[in-house]
Amino acid sequence: MPGLLSWISELFGSKQGAPPPTGSRLLNPAASSTINPVTGTATLHKLEQHLFCWLLDSPPSALTPNNGDAHAVLTKLANRVQQGTLDELPQQPETLPMLLRALADPNVSRQEISDILLQDSELSDQLLIMANSPFFRPGEDAIDSVDKAVFMLGINGIRNIISATLLRRMMAARNSGEALFAQRAWHWGLCCGRAAELIAQIQNKDGSAYFLVGLLPALSYLTLHRETLRIYRSAQASPDIRPSVIQQALQLHAWDISQHIANHWNLPPRYSAYLLEAERPVPRKPDAPLNDGIILGTREILRHSHQRNMGETELLGLLALTEAQFQSVHQTLLKSLREGN
Repeated sequence: MPGLLSWISELFGSKQGAPPPTGSRLLNPAASSTINPVTGTATLHKLEQHLFCWLLDSPPSALTPNNGDAHAVLTKLANRVQQGTLDELPQQPETLPMLLRALADPNVSRQEISDILLQDSELSDQLLIMANSPFFRPGEDAIDSVDKAVFMLGINGIRNIISATLLRRMMAARNSGEALFAQRAWHWGLCCGRAAELIAQIQNKDGSAYFLVGLLPALSYLTLHRETLRIYRSAQASPDIRPSVIQQALQLHAWDISQHIANHWNLPPRYSAYLLEAERPVPRKPDAPLNDGIILGTREILRHSHQRNMGETELLGLLALTEAQFQSVHQTLLKSLREGN
């Protein structure tokens, strides 16, 4: 499958014979956007660069590629991605199949959902923490039990909480060296997932499904971060890897890994279709919840973190949303981010 950025060819020297660039991007202007596609692509190129600077805690100068140590690492990584042999690919959560089946059943009762959740005490405890976060709690009252969470949030709300809780466990930092990246990637993913969910609801689509797939690029980023470091440290005496090498790994393979995770976890086929729809936007398609959610979520998390981003008018022109729809999603995200502090 293609990687993330059409301009990835700039990151490899032809003398090194690096993996060939591909034409897919993480951030794609909507087919119905009001901005010229060329202008929109250049604008999103800049936004994505700001995202990498923030995630990798590096200035733009540190992301200038150096092929000296990138070629061997990225070639080995590309082979592992193609063959599906990544050491760091997240395993399917044990409770996920049972929960997916239950939540997909239109006749499932709240008590049945509660009973499944209570089978895993650690999951239940983490779920309550997540349910009381600003991104999910529906009111001022604290949610102090699984039964209350299911009752207050409803089936769709609890689906999102479960998705976030399961992925949060996987994105917990293993050591101090990855702590900042893991934390920022999680916050970015949560913002993108929530934006995709809200946009999907506006367009009468399954918001919970889009919320989950909106989290997967963040999990794929952490997976690639770990896999790239593993490959690098197995061959290099120095433990320090250039941020530009990590950036190239993310650019090349994040969509691939998102699809790998969806397939490895046996998620419904439509989840893979949503990912592909965002990776390769369909011309003249008027709605794209995941595509727009990632763009909007990226801009909002960067703006909230006082990083370079883009203006509101410019952003609105890149989305398949009316100004009223944009403001609705924007204000909801802004409120959650402010309260999250």
